This record gives sequence, C-alpha cells and structure tokens, in this order.
Amino acid sequence: MALTPLVYWAQRHEDIYLRVELTDVQNIDVHVDENVLHFSAQGHGAKGQNEYKFSLEFLLPVKPQVSYKSTQRQVNITVHKIQRGWWERLTLRERKPVFLAPDFDRWLDESDAEMEIREKEEKKNRLKASRQKEEGFVSLKTVFLIVYNLVQFLGFSWIFINMTVRLFIIGIDSLYDTFHTISDVMFFCQILALVEVLNAAFGVVKTGVIPTLIQVVGRNFILFIIFGSPEEMHHKPVVFFVFYLWSAIEIFRYPFYMLGCFNTEWKTLTWLRYTVWMPLYPLGVLAEALAVIQSIPIFDESKLFSIPLTKVIGTSVSFSYFLYIYLVLMFLGLFINFSHLYKQRKRRFRTKKRKAN
Repeated sequence: MALTPLVYWAQRHEDIYLRVELTDVQNIDVHVDENVLHFSAQGHGAKGQNEYKFSLEFLLPVKPQVSYKSTQRQVNITVHKIQRGWWERLTLRERKPVFLAPDFDRWLDESDAEMEIREKEEKKNRLKASRQKEEGFVSLKTVFLIVYNLVQFLGFSWIFINMTVRLFIIGIDSLYDTFHTISDVMFFCQILALVEVLNAAFGVVKTGVIPTLIQVVGRNFILFIIFGSPEEMHHKPVVFFVFYLWSAIEIFRYPFYMLGCFNTEWKTLTWLRYTVWMPLYPLGVLAEALAVIQSIPIFDESKLFSIPLTKVIGTSVSFSYFLYIYLVLMFLGLFINFSHLYKQRKRRFRTKKRKAN
C-alpha cells in the first residue's frame, strides 16, 4: 500500500513551489490532470523505504506543464499559475491535508514577494545596463582592431608589392638599395606593432604576451640596431630577404585578424594564415641570424655601442659579444614561437574537424 510523504509548499505571484521529503528517489511520476497534481515515487520517507503517493487539487487553475528536480534529500516541484496573483491558500478545500505544511525556507508574505520581484527587476536592469556598456566597449574595441589590422595590412602589402615589382624591373640590383626605398614604411609598421604587445598584456586580444613580445622586440632589434645603426648594413642584400620574408607572413596574418573582427572566415585565408608561416618563419630567423653575423665585424671595427671600461684596463667591451649571445637567444625564441604557432595551428584545425563531424 502506498504511503503519503511530507510535503512543504510556498508560492510567488507566478509559481507554486513544493518540496517532497523523500531520499534516494526512483520512478518519479509527476503530472497535473484537471487542476490536480498527482505524485508517485519509490523512495525513503518518514516511514522508511516504500512507494509514496499524494494528490493536491489547487485553489485556482494552473498550467499542465510541471517541472521537478530530484536530489539525494528531496524532490523539488514547480507548478506555474495560469493567472498571476497571490493565493490565500494552496488547495481547493479549506481544510489543509495533514501531510502538507508551509516551507519556511522559501516562505514569503505577499509584500515580501513583491519586494523580491522589484529587487529582481532592479538586478535585471543593472545587468542590462552593464551589458549595454560592455557592448559599447566591445564595439569600440572592434573598430580599433579593424583599423589597426587594416593599417598594418596596407603597410606590409605596400612593402611586399613594391619589393616584388622592383625585383622584376630592376633585377638583382634592387637587393642593394632595399633599406633606402623600404625602411621608412617598415619603421612605421614595426613601431606600430608594439601595440600588439599592449593588446596581449591588457587582454584586448586573447594571445600569449611572451610569444608576441619575442617577435616584436626581436624584429625591432634587427630593424633599428642591426640594419638602422651602421650605415654599412644599409646596402646588404640580406635586408631584402628579411623584409621580404616578414611582409610575406604579414600579408596573410593581418587580413585574417581583420575578418575575425567581423566574425567572418575565408577558408583559404585561414589555411594560408596557419600554414605559410611554417617555412617562412624559420627562413626569416635564419636571414636575421645572417644579418647579425654580417654586422659583427662592422660593430667591432666601428666600436658602435661598445661599453668603455676604466682607464686602468684601457679597453672596452665590444657590442659583438652581446650579438653572439643574441644569436643563441634568437634560436631559443624560434623554438618558443614555433611551438606556440604550431599549437595554435593544431588547435584551430582540430576544432574545425570537430565542428565538421
């Protein structure tokens, strides 16, 4: 014979909440039929492990859809009123069933319930205002990223096209005056690239700060110190190869980021952005290393950036010693950045495969 569990109730203007005191509940059946809630389940109640049932005929009409959630300690049932309002009692019959009692954990008077509604509305309005403010910031951030990536794309595209056209028209001689014809735009693009470090540091974009810092600082060191400082380096063909490899990578990277600002993807560009760097990035580092090696005799002879020691010693520490150390750091940076970029590529295409499946 089925037993009756202890049931606790509370209400709000739109809902009825019931808490059935049963543990380890199984085979739950809860439904509303002709405004009567029917409940049955197997579980451990006040009279031990047994089958428990009860029915409640509501005071006013309720919706037939019932939601419930079973935990280890109880079954929580939510019934929705058809008409919003406050009921003077739960059941149609004035006499309350002996198994039914108020749920004082959730019990509120009508005035308290109205205050709760107002608090929820205020919280909702605050969240809405905060979201609108955030969306305004996001749109401002998006505009900033679009403009930045567009400027960089145009700059590196000009460099790449200019060098390509000059190579076809002038031939090998164009390799020797690359610095004088291209350096101004390259200076602009690489100084502007410092923004990428700040973007990563302040969370404007989701990327690692260290790999970004390594690339930007490394390129600026090559550009301003190795190429820019000694005039003898201005006419070296290695300048052409470094600039050409840098721009060949960036003409795919920046438009990819720009499309990302619009939540748009061009599959060919995505593949190029995550694939072209694999041969070009190591070649670029090798070209940079060659430039450093070629600059060492120049720095030794000119004493540029050398550190003078005391008159007693009567000599100075050549900048070339730092360059030897820098060569080692370059290949360490190559390993760190290559690993980072390869993980990005692997993650990107693994995610796309999952979506396709």
